[in-house]
Amino acid sequence: MVVGVLRLELRLPETHSLKGKRSVLRSIKARVQQKFNVSIAECEDHDLWQRSILGVSQVGPDQPHVDRCLREVVMFIDDLQLAELGEERVEFLHY
Repeated sequence: MVVGVLRLELRLPETHSLKGKRSVLRSIKARVQQKFNVSIAECEDHDLWQRSILGVSQVGPDQPHVDRCLREVVMFIDDLQLAELGEERVEFLHY
């Protein structure tokens, strides 16, 4: 069993309030959860208007499968065009 954890930085240049940021993030998280079998949450920068860090995790049978799924999540979020992608980091835990 492999657990993959993605840390994804999002930039929200069009957002001018925390309420606007929450609306964008709620939309992104709901769409990702509907399409993929992953857990997703805002992990850092809760009080910044134009930046957020999302954590996404996936459990699977092997590392290539989990890596492919997390890469698809990144591409899906990018295709939504609700936020600009920043730094991304993926880590794997093997059990």
